[in-house]
Amino acid sequence: MYTIGNFTDLCAGPHVEYVKKIKAFKLTQITGAYWRGDEKNKMLTRIYGVAFASKSELEAYNVWQEEVKKRDHNKICRELGYYVSSELVGQGLPLFTPAGTTILRTMQRFVEDEEIRRGYLHVKTPSFAKSDMFKVSGHWQHYKDSMFLIGDEVLDENLMALRPMTCPMHILLYRSELRSYKDLPMRFAETAKQFRNENSGEMHGLIRLREYTLSDGHIIVRPDQIQQVVDECMELTNYFLGVLNMKDDVTIRLSKWDPANKDKYIDLPDAWEWSQNEIRNALIRNNLKFTEADGEAAFYGPKIDIQAKNTYGKEDTLFTIQLDFALAERFGLTYIDETGKKAKPYLIHRSSIGCYERTLAMLIEKTMGALPVWLSPTQVRIMNITNAQDAYCEQINRALLAADIRSVTDLRNEKIGLKIREATLKKIPYSLIIGAKEQETNTVAVRTREGQDLGQMSLEAFIEMITKQVKEFK
Repeated sequence: MYTIGNFTDLCAGPHVEYVKKIKAFKLTQITGAYWRGDEKNKMLTRIYGVAFASKSELEAYNVWQEEVKKRDHNKICRELGYYVSSELVGQGLPLFTPAGTTILRTMQRFVEDEEIRRGYLHVKTPSFAKSDMFKVSGHWQHYKDSMFLIGDEVLDENLMALRPMTCPMHILLYRSELRSYKDLPMRFAETAKQFRNENSGEMHGLIRLREYTLSDGHIIVRPDQIQQVVDECMELTNYFLGVLNMKDDVTIRLSKWDPANKDKYIDLPDAWEWSQNEIRNALIRNNLKFTEADGEAAFYGPKIDIQAKNTYGKEDTLFTIQLDFALAERFGLTYIDETGKKAKPYLIHRSSIGCYERTLAMLIEKTMGALPVWLSPTQVRIMNITNAQDAYCEQINRALLAADIRSVTDLRNEKIGLKIREATLKKIPYSLIIGAKEQETNTVAVRTREGQDLGQMSLEAFIEMITKQVKEFK
């Protein structure tokens, strides 16, 4: 609600008292809408615009809009051929090309290898399950409206749903055996396809999808291990942010429950107070700046949300670390403690690199599509000046592929300037230009996508240089 004088509007505002306060404006868009949404009625004309208190603010806005358009990952991804959309498939369901798939596969292998090094046990669970499981977990009661159901809720006794998360399945894996206190912490991880029935107006490019891929993980811990494991999760997230060079692009939020909205949350005030203090203490202990937000927690516990803004200024969650005091109890999880008695563990949810598609979108907007060498779908493009160098170009390509460098050849009968320009527009890190001189001296002429000419070097030296960059995540 926005109030000015004696007028209150159902609007975020701001309004102004007098038109004369507006010193500069610009009309941005014209659209049509049928009166009351009925196509039989007359069409209204909607005129959109922006207004400012000074001409300089309008000029700054125009500059910002141009920058926004350049950085929009949706536009960049389509120009670079990373994914396509189809009305026949549906909104929020991108079709990834070989180039886009290569990026996601590279990210996934990197994440999984790092998680395995840190003691995670990778599992694979089904993409859908009976509604019974979600009723035990509480997702059915708190989350059903955002789930895709399989079957008729009234008629089907075996009603099923596509999973919006993997935690109940990981819990059941833990519960399949008797566990000792020595087994904990037990770290399950999965590269999981998950499904959420987002409203059409909420979806945007790769940032908000109906099917997405999550670096999901759940750690079952003893009470005395909570602080240690939360610290480990934060360190892992910080490591991935460092590799992606995104540490300065995120903010941290402690997402808490809202006591005034108990229908949305499990109603255990003491448990909420305790768990929120645990998370808060972890953030303070790690000297992290954070804000606190009521009503942003998961229904089963508070969480650390690592937030980032897209090029349009909209904020979304990249990674999360959640302390869960409820699901282990709901599923009856136990472990045998040091005295031989049954004890109740806690559950920590975490996403190490978050939703792959969303993280990639944010990275593309940050780099304007010029991904680091290790993530680029094509790292090298080899170009001939004349057809006399074709065989040598193919020889170089085979050597690069054998060294695990993603390379392709461009042997078209086109001018070399055109080939270099096209490789630059495709954001390919390196172009190798091969002419008669390079063929005679058994070398390659190296050019970067930024236009820097690195001159001639041996193929061995070039492989050593690019391999070092990949290992250092450059």
